[in-house]
Amino acid sequence: MPSIAELRRVTQPEAVLGRANAEHWAGRLYMRRLSPYVTRTLLATRMSANAVTWLMFPSGLLAGLALTLPGVAGPIGAVLLAQLQLLMDCCDGEVARWRGTYSPAGIFLDRLAHHVTDAALAVGLGIRADGGWNSLGGWTTIGCLIAIIGLLIKAETMLVPLSRTAAGRDLAPDSRATAAPRAGLLRRLRRTIGFLPFFRALVTMELTLLALAAAVVDVLAGDLVGTRVLVAALVPVAGVTLLGHLAAILASDRLR
Repeated sequence: MPSIAELRRVTQPEAVLGRANAEHWAGRLYMRRLSPYVTRTLLATRMSANAVTWLMFPSGLLAGLALTLPGVAGPIGAVLLAQLQLLMDCCDGEVARWRGTYSPAGIFLDRLAHHVTDAALAVGLGIRADGGWNSLGGWTTIGCLIAIIGLLIKAETMLVPLSRTAAGRDLAPDSRATAAPRAGLLRRLRRTIGFLPFFRALVTMELTLLALAAAVVDVLAGDLVGTRVLVAALVPVAGVTLLGHLAAILASDRLR
């Protein structure tokens, strides 16, 4: 079996982790420190990298389901399940790089898992705001709307390499310089927004933490005010992110 140092050298190269959109902050902060130990255990089994990726689906769906439970236990479970998914997200690529089995199928499954998870969390949060499965109503509809907008945001990102390939061009470098808008005003606006990344409220890790904070407010208030305020706030956040992301793509070098 490889040592942890060997695993880090082969499976966590700077060429991968140094990409502009390669890592979630939690991955850089602590999960990449833990993942080699789990990866080393997985390498001792017959599990393929894609099999590890498949584990991201139940953890994501269960996180969305956990948000529908009353009290704070459900959101705590959602946070823990989001951590588990992030761990699997780190380990599947590490297993693939060590074994040399990195494949388009693995990338597809990985991205699909994130799509499914983020949508499930938004819908689950809407169900929670309505009071649970026995009282589905307008808040659930809003949760579904947030899920749809979130999927459209992801579609904007996914359409960039697809469009370049269809036009017969190579993939654009995954760098901050390529993603930065060419226009000075948009560039400054994007840099300013970076100091207050409200758009990350739709990402799995951040959304589960926000849902937990809202659940604490619910318990203290004795009603669902925290969750409902969060769901209501996510609608304009999602709308602004959708339009802003589109403008940033069109104003950058990603499609040139």
